Amino acid sequence: MSTLADVAARAGVSKSTASRALNGSGYVSAETHARVTRAAQELGFVAHPGAASLATGRTQTVAVILPRADRWYFAELLDGVQEELLTGGLDLMLYNGADGSEGRARMLDHAISRRRFDGVIAVGIEPEAHEIERLLKARRPIVTIGPHSEGASSIMLDDRLTAHVATEHLIDLGHTDIAFLGGPADPQRAGFGDALRIRGYLDAMAEAGLEDAARIVPAESSVPGGYAAAGDLLGNKRTRPTGLLAVCDETAVGAMIAARRMAISIPGELSVVGIDDHQYAEMFGLTTMRQHPREQGRTAVRLLQERMQNPDAPLARRVEASALVVRNSTAPRG
Repeated sequence: MSTLADVAARAGVSKSTASRALNGSGYVSAETHARVTRAAQELGFVAHPGAASLATGRTQTVAVILPRADRWYFAELLDGVQEELLTGGLDLMLYNGADGSEGRARMLDHAISRRRFDGVIAVGIEPEAHEIERLLKARRPIVTIGPHSEGASSIMLDDRLTAHVATEHLIDLGHTDIAFLGGPADPQRAGFGDALRIRGYLDAMAEAGLEDAARIVPAESSVPGGYAAAGDLLGNKRTRPTGLLAVCDETAVGAMIAARRMAISIPGELSVVGIDDHQYAEMFGLTTMRQHPREQGRTAVRLLQERMQNPDAPLARRVEASALVVRNSTAPRG
């Protein structure tokens, strides 16, 4: 049976170079990679992942930390991460824990203590809970999707600007009574991204001289959550807003279902805007702010690979803009 030493000798390189070429764990030239690969094929040598891990100290595994996996945004993002990891010959270790839960705290500590990974992609970390500081203790390259933090590369949607543009769209259509649907009852408990979206909404309302009309209605970021909250908000015709900005498309769709069941015309009596461009947004004719979670996932893997291959590479920070997609859930105020 051929060994790595046999492959290295045939290719005329050192064992460490042969290992890097076969396992993608470091830089080798294209010519050397081809020579080592050819030698391995001729000798019938197949690299064993466990042996490679022992030889290089690498596991070829990336830990991905999500708040939850049952929402469209996180599922799309995870698909993008997995696709790019597979392209790079890397495995995925998924950790899933709700924001603020004891389980999430234990999960973070467990991930740190095991350290059976070469890098971390952390989605929706909460700065107030000092989650990034806990992850940095693992001394592994980290990329965050969401909040930016020192010590990690990051990708984030400009949530504040996104909500600002969405609110301005409603204002430009002549709406002055615009409610924000989403976030917890206690604003201090809002997640980082949701808090920025609320801030963008409030900024746009204030700039239009509508700060006294601003109101934030708590709702879960889900279709049932939007449906339940909108039922209370829209039930009284005298206090019903004419414009509604939802924290995400799922909440917006729930609100639209509630409105239609109460025979409230959309967009005749109520204009609705969401954020995400969910796969169902077009089906519901929902005006929304588009983002690309699948591509965010792919980009996160590429940024992480750069840091895994060169720990001294400069940290990267990507702030993405979102585009307004106008459909038929919004119209000029009647």
